[in-house]
Amino acid sequence: MGGLFSKEKKSKPTESKVTEQDKAILQLKQQRDKLKQYQKKIGVQIEKDREVAKSLLKDGKKDKAKLMLRKKKFQESLIEKTDGQLENIERMVHDIEFAQIESQVVQGLKVGNDSLKKLHEILSLEDVEKIMDDTRESIDYQREIDDLLSGGLTTQDEEDVLAELDEIVKVELPEVPTDELPEIEEKKRKEKSQRDRQQAEAMMAS
Repeated sequence: MGGLFSKEKKSKPTESKVTEQDKAILQLKQQRDKLKQYQKKIGVQIEKDREVAKSLLKDGKKDKAKLMLRKKKFQESLIEKTDGQLENIERMVHDIEFAQIESQVVQGLKVGNDSLKKLHEILSLEDVEKIMDDTRESIDYQREIDDLLSGGLTTQDEEDVLAELDEIVKVELPEVPTDELPEIEEKKRKEKSQRDRQQAEAMMAS
């Protein structure tokens, strides 16, 4: 068990897919480098031939010096030709790389369009319209509430609100009883009897 858990899982290296275009670009760049090396080699040889021609002229060997300069001139023409080949190679590399970028852009657009289609399948136009209508109604309702809270009622609206409030109060409040409590009635009865008795005693004394 411990040995199993102690083993680390080796992640597989990410395989990069090399396309035919990548191979073509690589070959063109290799040819470009070889041409540049060839140009450099010829340039060195041209300088040597020039120095040899000067030495031959000093020695009075004019014909051999002339022949050496012709060789130098031919080598210079080779450099011009390689310049043209290098220019063609650079243009071709650029075109292939740009075509790759265009292909990636087109592929990206295709993926984007597929994603949009899937989203449109999930959310139909009717659903969007319903959501927009519900949102609009909610906004309008909230705006009405905000107007009310900010004192947007007219004088007539305020009077209607007060009248409705009075009606609610009348309906909700219980009626006030008209009969007096028994304790109060008994107390009043005793007080009345006491007054009558006092009046009677006063009349008898007179």
